[in-house]
Amino acid sequence: MSSPPGEYAGGLVKTTGPAIEAGAVGRIDAVLLSHDHHSDNLDPAGRELLAHAGTVLTTPEGAARLGDGAEGMEPWTSRPVGDGVTVTAVPALHGPPGSGPVTGPVTGFVLTAPQEDTVYVPGDNAPLDVVREIGERAGPIDVAVLFAGAVQIPRRFGGAYLTLSSDLAAMAAAILGVRTAVPLHFEGWTHFTQGPDELRVAFAYNGVGELLALPERGGWLSL
Repeated sequence: MSSPPGEYAGGLVKTTGPAIEAGAVGRIDAVLLSHDHHSDNLDPAGRELLAHAGTVLTTPEGAARLGDGAEGMEPWTSRPVGDGVTVTAVPALHGPPGSGPVTGPVTGFVLTAPQEDTVYVPGDNAPLDVVREIGERAGPIDVAVLFAGAVQIPRRFGGAYLTLSSDLAAMAAAILGVRTAVPLHFEGWTHFTQGPDELRVAFAYNGVGELLALPERGGWLSL
């Protein structure tokens, strides 16, 4: 379900191949795509996989680029997906304030269903102020799937992170008051600067170690 190691658009370098083959995933009801214009979010194999998904939700700009089968959602709009699930697009910023014109538009999502946990998928969001807004408007949040990795661009944005650092991910979990935090998007590419070890330390240091659920590569995580 992802491309092999190598250099991809924008000079991003991938170091690991797919953990499992696309056919092992089973039926894909929906794809929640933070953005399409960075290879670490959508590589060539991922683009091919979109054609087999029931619904592809992303930014309006991304949907225009992807064409048929992709649906763009403005922040705070909602639509049903599957049996009783509502997906709401929520704001996200891929870096510090003012970085949007450089990093491009991104989106996050909140998933709700009757008698089920509310799940927040922030996409490549970095600022905690955005996390607070989501918690205030869409909370309570039960599970947060946090895009981490502490991505930075040398000599850009004063060294500010473009995704959550490990400390910021732990703080986001505390701000939201979740029962479980699942970090993703922190391994397999050379521009990720922090991985599972840093996440474990940061969550423990911030007093939320019991919230951390780190998925094993190629495995299933029961929440």
